[in-house]
Amino acid sequence: MSRERLFLFDTTLRDGAQTQGVDFSVEDKRQIALALDRLGVDYIEGGWPGANPTDTAFFAEPPPLAAARFVAFGMTKRAGRSAANDPGLSAILDANADGACLVGKTWDFHVDVALEIPRGENIDGIAESIAAVKAKGSEALFDAEHFFDGYEANPDYALACLRAAFEAGAGWLVLCDTNGGTLPQDVYRTVSAVKARLPDAALGIHAHNDIEQAVAVSLAAVDGGARQIQGTLNGLGERCGNANLCALLPTLLLKEPYASRFETGVGREQLAQLTRVSRLLDEILNRAPGRHAAYVGPSAFAHKGGLHSSAVAKDPRTYEHVPPQTVGNARKILVSDQAGRSNLLARLTEIGINLDAKDARIARLLDEVKRREFLGYAYDGAEASFELLARRALGQVPDYFEVDGFRVIVEKRHTARGELVTVSEASVKVTVGTETLHNVHDSRNGPIDALDRALRKDLGRYSGYLSDLRLVDYKVRILTSGTEAVTRVMVESADGQGARWSTVGVSENIVDASFEALTDSIRYKLFRDGAA
Repeated sequence: MSRERLFLFDTTLRDGAQTQGVDFSVEDKRQIALALDRLGVDYIEGGWPGANPTDTAFFAEPPPLAAARFVAFGMTKRAGRSAANDPGLSAILDANADGACLVGKTWDFHVDVALEIPRGENIDGIAESIAAVKAKGSEALFDAEHFFDGYEANPDYALACLRAAFEAGAGWLVLCDTNGGTLPQDVYRTVSAVKARLPDAALGIHAHNDIEQAVAVSLAAVDGGARQIQGTLNGLGERCGNANLCALLPTLLLKEPYASRFETGVGREQLAQLTRVSRLLDEILNRAPGRHAAYVGPSAFAHKGGLHSSAVAKDPRTYEHVPPQTVGNARKILVSDQAGRSNLLARLTEIGINLDAKDARIARLLDEVKRREFLGYAYDGAEASFELLARRALGQVPDYFEVDGFRVIVEKRHTARGELVTVSEASVKVTVGTETLHNVHDSRNGPIDALDRALRKDLGRYSGYLSDLRLVDYKVRILTSGTEAVTRVMVESADGQGARWSTVGVSENIVDASFEALTDSIRYKLFRDGAA
């Protein structure tokens, strides 16, 4: 039996850009659009031309997409104007794009309260705006805003809005759960009813994640007859986000009944790029990947319990619902005070250390891990520090450098311009071979940044290895209370090739704990890059 086609519509660059703290540049948008095109997404919504300088510039020189259709977003015409005399709509119609997705009101409550126009005038505006897109020779999509709330309140009016768009030439009628509060079973019932009333219309779903149901809502809509799914990479979007394409895509391709019933523009080969595309977005946003994200998260296939790790070593299907490589991810065997010998052996094998299970060093290393975790270290989230610990025990890590001492001074002072600023000055004395170096660095970004930069300022013959090293995340946890509290610091680092690794430090002194994690990070990079 041939499978039915599902179409994927990505709105990361438009709806995702409304995420708090997210501001894409034109180059950011270009990179993401090209990655989505290579992935096999059918539609890429580039933004709202005319609404802001970034989107206007992006549409002035669109990315060279190989297969995906490039779509402009905007509103139906404003009340009291014709489609030809609305500057906002004109910017959409004149955009360098393959299609236009116009959002219009379908909830009578919004028409009465927000637009304050007669309901019939709203319907006429939808039809006129869609017709204007078609007259330009572009593909027209209608985003039925607040559709599920509108259908519940007044199904006849909500359907009349859809019918007007369809009869005016809309190729897709996208039903939007704009407030994100509709349950999957209600979405299924409504989409099924709409499909029965408008059997010739192509329906889509646009779900928000305000009750953590956007993926389930999207799948329910497909069950009800929708054949286009809108969503974003990593679930970006306003408030709680949109339907997460990084969860939807593998579910559609790998889970039944969807895998047998449907096909998408994304094949199994492209699906294996999914984790990389997800991490690309995080890298552009300068944030750590969501550790527990389904399918693509760093912990999505991580195993900590000894019983689990032992079973996975025999057959991964015991504790993994899909093979991690199908989505471009990887299995992780974690080592902690809950781990057994099987965890440790599996983790050592992953990093290229093959020891006999009866080797006495296995028991000693496991005891050392548990002793250090009792002191506050955590190796299940600091894989680089664990690898250094294991290799040191086996005599495999050179003593690249020796820190003879460090000092940090924090001072609040006035600049020459009279500004009151806080400056941290760090000095580090380090020995590399027979050479002793004394590095000093000032920073307005705090004592840890000053220490990090002072340490890396000059490491003699190793400095070249560190030119692309950067600190991307820094976390502090107080393990015990009181003025003598023990502090654990986790540092995540990255290099110019996009590799990331985490290290840990523990001390009663937060600066000392931070410095331990920083030096571990540097030593790990030197070892990984083959420094002699």
